[in-house]
Amino acid sequence: MADLTTTKISVASGILDLAAQATAAAVGGDTAEVGPRRFLYVNNGSGGSITVTLATPGTVSGLAVADPTYAIAAGKMGLIPLASVFRGTTGRAAITYSAVTTVTVRPFELPA
Repeated sequence: MADLTTTKISVASGILDLAAQATAAAVGGDTAEVGPRRFLYVNNGSGGSITVTLATPGTVSGLAVADPTYAIAAGKMGLIPLASVFRGTTGRAAITYSAVTTVTVRPFELPA
């Protein structure tokens, strides 16, 4: 898995073009920092819908918590919260994609 770098959005400048900040999604998946005000930008430039899955490593009363999936339609973009519930053993979220051709991603953090 590739470690994605979080872009911190400043109050002074903001970011007007999220797509320009994005990088190609990795075939083997990516990892990203988690926490308040963090989200994953996903731009699906492909001709078909893709599914983004975030691993949920936690358990409740010994039962595994289901991994949420997010469907991003062809030619659309999505914003996925990177909540602390996704923090894995490395301290980062593990993210996988059903396809990566023409899919770009970038984690962002909003200002406090």
